[in-house]
Amino acid sequence: MEPKGPARVERRLAAILAADVAEYSRLIGADEEGTLSRLKALRAEVIDPKIAGHHGRIVKTTGDGLLVEFASVVDALRCAAEIQAAMVESNAPLPADKRIQFRIGINVGDIVAEDGDIFGDGVNVAARLEGLAEPGGICISARVQEDAAGRLNLAFEDLGEQVLKNIARPVRAYRVGPRVSGPLAAGMAAALPLPDKPSIAVLPFENLSGDPEQEYFADGMVEEIITALSRIRWLFVIARNSSFTYKGQAIDVKRVGRELGVRYALEGSVRKAGGRVRITAQLIDAANAAHLWADRFDGSLEDVFELQDKVAISVAGVIEPTLRQAEVERARRKRPESFDAYDLYLRALPLAYTSMPEEADEALGFLEQAIKLEPNFGIGHAMIAWSHEQRYLRGGLLEEDKITALRHARLAIAAGSDDATALAIAGLVIGFLDPRDYATALDAFHRSLALSPSSALALGFSAVTRAWRGESEIAIQQAEQALRLSPFDAMSNIRHMAIAIAHFVADRFEEAAAAANRAAQGHPRFSPPYWMRAAALVNLGRVDEAKILALRLLEVQPQFTIASITSAPFANPEILAALGYALRRVALPE
Repeated sequence: MEPKGPARVERRLAAILAADVAEYSRLIGADEEGTLSRLKALRAEVIDPKIAGHHGRIVKTTGDGLLVEFASVVDALRCAAEIQAAMVESNAPLPADKRIQFRIGINVGDIVAEDGDIFGDGVNVAARLEGLAEPGGICISARVQEDAAGRLNLAFEDLGEQVLKNIARPVRAYRVGPRVSGPLAAGMAAALPLPDKPSIAVLPFENLSGDPEQEYFADGMVEEIITALSRIRWLFVIARNSSFTYKGQAIDVKRVGRELGVRYALEGSVRKAGGRVRITAQLIDAANAAHLWADRFDGSLEDVFELQDKVAISVAGVIEPTLRQAEVERARRKRPESFDAYDLYLRALPLAYTSMPEEADEALGFLEQAIKLEPNFGIGHAMIAWSHEQRYLRGGLLEEDKITALRHARLAIAAGSDDATALAIAGLVIGFLDPRDYATALDAFHRSLALSPSSALALGFSAVTRAWRGESEIAIQQAEQALRLSPFDAMSNIRHMAIAIAHFVADRFEEAAAAANRAAQGHPRFSPPYWMRAAALVNLGRVDEAKILALRLLEVQPQFTIASITSAPFANPEILAALGYALRRVALPE
């Protein structure tokens, strides 16, 4: 008998999918037999058929995971998205502590195939990316993103360069998860529990004006309705920025209810023609898609604010029939006398909300015109103050910007005493730029939240201001509450930064690094999370990782200096000294 020759070794390019069960040990510890039985059923009914349907080959399995090879990147990513969507449907009837959720990582690269198994850096990177994925989510390499972009109805969130264990070079990673668009998104996010009071999401209204330039008007109409409802104490209202993640999509209200954790959804349309406007709205029970109420409101543009209030009052009346009219009347806010000023404010909003100085410059053009038309326009003054604050902190600490920001913040408080948003923004600006007047900032936050207890904006701004003052516990509490009120908010980076700062102050550097990373993921062009995470990593002894983040910081904000942090007025000296020491360790410019 001839001896066996060496095993056949083959090299090839492949897409590799690595998956494991999140919190597997806990699930097994709580119910070993039930967990194993359900995993077996999921393999037979969901996972294996989808892998086969997308031409994948299961290379090997472990107790809680599997490794799969695909010839096509698109097949691999489509398979992963469908598995995660199916898992949410499967988990829906189960309590949270019984749900099985997979984390999936996908990479494409050269592999070595031997005796049915596969090896190489391409496989190792996929396994490390799986570790970066959230439960129920997908994390992919840049090469996968490049190959799949535009070919699947998915969205990719840039996580930046990631240092992966035992991988020589940093790997640029992308998240494909709760923020994907289109029909596959229905399965990507775990259902949120309903709050203990009536809850509603006001979805983007359709612009029926036939003029794309009027899109901002329809969006502003929705924002005003959200603001009115948010001022009703007994109502839990999802913030605008999370509601607007559904803009441009075919909306499934059941999905909205699951993903935002609300019982009701308000849909509608706006038609503006000449001097007239028509608003249609319908309230839907998200649990069963039943239509509870629908109405139409017609009027002239001179009465547009009264129309918005009518919609808010009608919705509130359906959700809580016994609500007294006086309580709803208190939800009304003061309106600017001039529609032209309000129109300019609406145009400035998307620019100011970016928190970036370049867009702040553009927003100021609209806002300055608005207050010329309406000098006592409280929210207009607040947005001007915020725009100058952004220019000051990330545009060179110019004293002129600081003085202008504080002047308009105080004008906003004087003119917008019943406007929760104006008060919240003014509180942030004063809290950051005038440490001697911290009491005024806190009073503005208190008044804002008294007017609008569901304001994620006010809670987030209060949290980040308090965090810099060393008030860690209340900062974390308020930031987490803001994230719950607006889970998909484009401004969630500020709330995660508040949590990161609060943990840094309390010497909880692992938690600070993790929160700063989430802030960077939410807004990759927003520079503070990079220096915050770098400082936390230095304190953990992970200086090499911190140096990579320092390079990324300088890509995002080339003019960054350590002095721009340590000279800023918004924190106590001990925090600034600790940050300065850490940032010097990674050789950032003074």
